[in-house]
Amino acid sequence: MTTPRKIIIDTDPGQDDAVAILLALASPEEIEVIGITAVAGNVPLPLTHKNARIICELAGKTDIPVYAGCDRPLAHDLVTAEHVHGKTGLDGPDLPDPQMHLTDGHAVDYIIDTLRHEPSGTITLCPIGPLTNIATAFQKAPDIIDKVQEIILMGGAYFEVGNITPAAEFNIYVDPEAADIVFKSGVPIVVMPLDVTHKALVTKQRNDAFRNIGTPVGIAVAKMTEFFERFDKEKYGSEGAPLHDPCVTAYLIKPELFKGRHVNVEIETVSDLTRGMTVADWWDVTDRPANALFIGDVDADGFFALLTERLARL
Repeated sequence: MTTPRKIIIDTDPGQDDAVAILLALASPEEIEVIGITAVAGNVPLPLTHKNARIICELAGKTDIPVYAGCDRPLAHDLVTAEHVHGKTGLDGPDLPDPQMHLTDGHAVDYIIDTLRHEPSGTITLCPIGPLTNIATAFQKAPDIIDKVQEIILMGGAYFEVGNITPAAEFNIYVDPEAADIVFKSGVPIVVMPLDVTHKALVTKQRNDAFRNIGTPVGIAVAKMTEFFERFDKEKYGSEGAPLHDPCVTAYLIKPELFKGRHVNVEIETVSDLTRGMTVADWWDVTDRPANALFIGDVDADGFFALLTERLARL
């Protein structure tokens, strides 16, 4: 038996964030969620930390500490995505307000303190929202950077390009200055861009499988993805909603489901036209050194089989 990987999930729930958290909490053999840090993104910070606690309670995992982090990007006004996720961020199911309390302290301080006190190379950071908390921690305490085992994040795109602007994916666009700090940090990075997440589509058959689990978790996930998919069906003409953020968690459990390349990724922070773009040197046309494993493909059937099997545990 391998030791479960200790992770901090940094998140802005979001229906797909919720599914990513549920998958992690359902997989203790591979993953130990030591904390959840909330950041402003899909919805403002008071809703993201509330939603993180709602999901922990839905999973029956109320011992997970949830911290509130940064309520705005490093250098610009916050852009949110209620047009995708609804006014609460978790529109779809009717979930009760959380009873568990927000943990005292700031998310950035929690990240710093944890990395300083845990053995070096034992903590993986899993950002599935804007990278503000992570970048702020790195700026405030650069000594922790070398202690991070790996960063596995959802963000960016190459062939798919943008979903919030013609050039930029939402998580990176919200705080490209933070993304620039993270990608230049030297920490090993795995990126789940739109190119792979748009191959993980919740079709009717896959959503029926969630509902047929018959538990509060399965039914809630089915209702979340039904709400979430209306936007993507209209925008892309796709069969269903792409489950962006659960790709991060699935990679931790079964990395063999994914394929990608080690490439150089730079973040555009200056141009009004392409602000937030992830400039991935997929074809190795520059001499810039690779700084990320950029994932390009997923075994979608294997991904959904894993997701359905694990959600049924909760």
